Amino acid sequence: MAAIKRMHVAVNCSDLDKSLTFYRSFFGAEPTKVKENYAKFELDNPALHFSLNVRPFEKNGVLNHLGFQVDNTEEVLAMGERLRQANLLLIDEMNTTCCYAVQDKVWVYDPDDNAWEIFYTKADSEFESAGDARDLSLCCAPPSAPVSVSFTSFHKNKS
Repeated sequence: MAAIKRMHVAVNCSDLDKSLTFYRSFFGAEPTKVKENYAKFELDNPALHFSLNVRPFEKNGVLNHLGFQVDNTEEVLAMGERLRQANLLLIDEMNTTCCYAVQDKVWVYDPDDNAWEIFYTKADSEFESAGDARDLSLCCAPPSAPVSVSFTSFHKNKS
């Protein structure tokens, strides 16, 4: 099983400056990356990769997505294969530019449509995403039309 480096929590915020003031004090640490519409804290204690995304509060309110940061692409692929074997893996995104970083990642949705990603950051990027900068769905969130997995039928088949 892949070693998890940090828990990842991404939240939407309406005012990045106010949020940065709060989280600098709350975490007692400085962010590791700050852009016009994004900031990231990488904490060791607790092991947390926390990001702020300037986004409208849509169906999930302030929660953007959750996830786990791992140490390399091989761990992303191993966890992705485990999720695929469990009929949970929905989306592979290898060598994608997202949140001002080049990443390899996989995405799943839980039964309540909360998005979870497993990711490895390969390099920093000067660009928020590889796509159209106005399309907020391209960065820091999985594609907006997930293929639903039937958890009821999945669990019945496992019995």
